[in-house]
Amino acid sequence: MKIHTILFDLDGTLIDTNELIIASFLHTFEHYKLPITREETLPFIGPTLKATFDKVDPTKSEDMIQVYRDHNLYHHDNYVNAYPFVVETLKRLKEKDIKLGIVTTKMRTGTNMGLKLVGLDKLFDTVITLDDVTNAKPHPEPIVKAMNELGADATSTLMVGDNFHDIEAGQNAGVQTAGVAWTIKGRETLEKLNPTYMLEDMRDLYTIVGV
Repeated sequence: MKIHTILFDLDGTLIDTNELIIASFLHTFEHYKLPITREETLPFIGPTLKATFDKVDPTKSEDMIQVYRDHNLYHHDNYVNAYPFVVETLKRLKEKDIKLGIVTTKMRTGTNMGLKLVGLDKLFDTVITLDDVTNAKPHPEPIVKAMNELGADATSTLMVGDNFHDIEAGQNAGVQTAGVAWTIKGRETLEKLNPTYMLEDMRDLYTIVGV
């Protein structure tokens, strides 16, 4: 089935926020005098902040989330860039009438900041953030909500992401999936999930959608 709709995760997929995220986790753990290494923060990239900090200390989870977000938003523009070929690829896909959407576990404020900073803020037909759903990825709700807003069909929709919860959410929603080889988790972590495609760079989407 030809792809008419592409949904993207944001962090680690379209924009490189890895160092910002790692720095924000290190800052938060240091604030609470909890020893942690850079490598130990890597599994936290992807899931919601609540899921992460609930495991650390559910009694301090909300406070830790706020410390993280304050640091993350304050330092945001010093760290964030689009990955290679992302902007040009999305502009071309949009010109070819491919419907584009964002499905992220970020809050809307941070999402909008990232999209505007790298020049992607005018390219998406829908943006689904953590504020818009009850259940975050890997639950299918965010993807289903995006498809409903776009009038999209699962058989002609592709979900692109850098983390296990992106691929699993796409599979749970019955859409095709694509992992990105530039994931900080290592491409083999995504290959184990059997995504429909693996992108070496964003321009691989041209072949997949036939433009």
